[in-house]
Amino acid sequence: MSDTPVDSSKRTWLIASTCAGAVGGVAVAVPFVSTFQPSEKAKAAGAAVEADISALKPGEKMTVEWRGKPVWIIRRTPEQLEALKKTDGQVADPESERKTYPIPEYAKNQGRSIKPEYFVAVGICTHLGCSPSDKFQTGAQPSLPDDWQGGFLCPCHGSTFDMAGRVFKNKPAPDNLEVPPHMYLSDTKLLIGEDKKA
Repeated sequence: MSDTPVDSSKRTWLIASTCAGAVGGVAVAVPFVSTFQPSEKAKAAGAAVEADISALKPGEKMTVEWRGKPVWIIRRTPEQLEALKKTDGQVADPESERKTYPIPEYAKNQGRSIKPEYFVAVGICTHLGCSPSDKFQTGAQPSLPDDWQGGFLCPCHGSTFDMAGRVFKNKPAPDNLEVPPHMYLSDTKLLIGEDKKA
């Protein structure tokens, strides 16, 4: 080591350039690190969705989007609810006991719902991800049994579901339609994607 004193002008430039380099490094690092944070669009895609069901009449269905998926809200008629008793023996998983995806406790019943009148489900077939068609009319129809009680038909491979989204036995779809977490904010407002009050 030499005992030569460092020129004060060099020392000033050395300190200034080190500080500028540190500031520049932070300026580059902040945007880079922020790219790891979910975007506002991504946050919104996973956010709970509020649905106004006040205009939904018995026998009607509305669709809202949650996490990029169609979520059906169906207001079942007394006849449609009564028909669920007739399909109990024909469906593969009447009480939603399979564990393919989490089923809320309040959906482990015949109607698979919090309130029997309203059914909330993700409108995607559990076979290959197609969207089943509404087949609410009862009776014989093309691609459906003569004693059809109403429900849904997946046109891709013929899977059928009753008015509670329960898949019929011996169909390609392995499971019932998914029931997303949801809760009632009031008699006319549903929150889909969340089922616990903060």
